[in-house]
Amino acid sequence: MKREIWRLLGGLLVTALLGWSLAARADTVVIGQCAPLSGSLASTGQAMALGVRIAIDAANAAGGVNGHTLKHVLKDDGYQTAETLRLTQELIRKDKAAALIGYAGTGNIAELLKQGVLSGGGIALVAPYTGGEPLRSPFNPWIFHIRASYGDETEAMVRQFVGTGLTRIAVFHQNDPFGQAGLAGVERALARHKMKIVSKGSYEKNTEDVARAVEDIARGVPQAVIMIGVVRPAAAFVKAYQTAHPGTQLFSISVVNGRELHQLAGGDAARGVGITQVMPSPFSGVSRITRDYHQALKRFAPEDTPSYTSFEEYVGARVLIEAIRRSKGTPTPAAVMQSLENLDLDLGGFKVRFGPGERVGSRYVEVTLLGRDGNHVR
Repeated sequence: MKREIWRLLGGLLVTALLGWSLAARADTVVIGQCAPLSGSLASTGQAMALGVRIAIDAANAAGGVNGHTLKHVLKDDGYQTAETLRLTQELIRKDKAAALIGYAGTGNIAELLKQGVLSGGGIALVAPYTGGEPLRSPFNPWIFHIRASYGDETEAMVRQFVGTGLTRIAVFHQNDPFGQAGLAGVERALARHKMKIVSKGSYEKNTEDVARAVEDIARGVPQAVIMIGVVRPAAAFVKAYQTAHPGTQLFSISVVNGRELHQLAGGDAARGVGITQVMPSPFSGVSRITRDYHQALKRFAPEDTPSYTSFEEYVGARVLIEAIRRSKGTPTPAAVMQSLENLDLDLGGFKVRFGPGERVGSRYVEVTLLGRDGNHVR
């Protein structure tokens, strides 16, 4: 008799623990992220993941969201399109993500659209680290952008060049959908000023072989070169081009980390390189959102320093967390999508607004220059 009682009690205990485990999982909201934590874009991917993580850590430390604990499920796609597809399907089907955040690569994300991965999962992707026009036009409802497009950035560069009398403009770009999107943006911006690019050169994705690009661009004798590339090949180009053709004005779009570019290219070559930014400065701590970011960094990643990259994804995570907070009922992918679609948010120094037919939440752009020590001068 006693043996049966203990068996019954043991069964009840197992059932209770299983019920608690299931309840705990039900109270967890998964935010999924694929980022290039390895490969040629590793440093950028690590900074992107950092920004998302500290925003989630801060939200959980404050009690979670409507009784839910947020869980950051992070996977390394190595900047490889096939891995982006595979791991995203894993996040949707196995990990049961309520939303996705902080992906890199115009081509990688475009393939998610082409293969119907986002539409098939009925899931939103927030704050991709790209301004590629193919992800914005034609309109798709799945991607919520918090950054200006490459077209917005290149238009700001061209206006600055024209205003200072620089009319011979070349383009250095990655030979893939990301680079082609940026190149097209430059061509459109120049056409508005009745100008054309004087030369262009490209390099292959996941390489730093820029020698041919340097030669091709130099043939046009440009006064300025707009760079549409990631940080390591961009740094290689800056170093090589400034050595061969000193004094040429070089400008990069915002996906390049200025401090890393300065370190890789060398201070003398990188000094004066222009970089457009799609976020306010993360270094000053003047606005409420930058103060929040600094506090989260200090508490949850004290070994790390502020950067535009981690700040952008911190902002993106804050946007997504607020959408989860405003979701009606259980924050399913459909509920989060609906909440995002109706989001009009002021984070205190940065505003984001979406709508039923609008997925570009911000068009903020400013131009910075790299100083002698790698700091950004506005």
